[in-house]
Amino acid sequence: MATNWTDPYRVGIAVGIGLAMVGVGAYLASEEPHFTALIPAFLGVLCVFLGRLGLASDRDRLATYGLGLLALAGAGGSMRALGDIATLLTGGNVDSAVATGAQGLTILLSLVLLVAVAVAILNERR
Repeated sequence: MATNWTDPYRVGIAVGIGLAMVGVGAYLASEEPHFTALIPAFLGVLCVFLGRLGLASDRDRLATYGLGLLALAGAGGSMRALGDIATLLTGGNVDSAVATGAQGLTILLSLVLLVAVAVAILNERR
């Protein structure tokens, strides 16, 4: 696999840090914090772990597919918020702007990671 900054492990670490910041930020910014706001942070910690595993060991295939699975879980788990995201972007009101923003960022970061993993897998098969 590639050893530059575009490899899925470095992207996984960066996305993991971003997801952790989103999760902790959403938890702290909520008027009524709930543990579900920390789900992106949990996914982020796992992404950082798998990114480090891919960089530091010969388990790069496990790390690559694990990162892909986490990306799918992050994007898929937040997809139910697409209606609220559209409402918020068009100036409407939603129940929780913080939660909607966190879910939108989780989708975005997860899709970035998913693309990096897909490119890595396609490049490996060439």
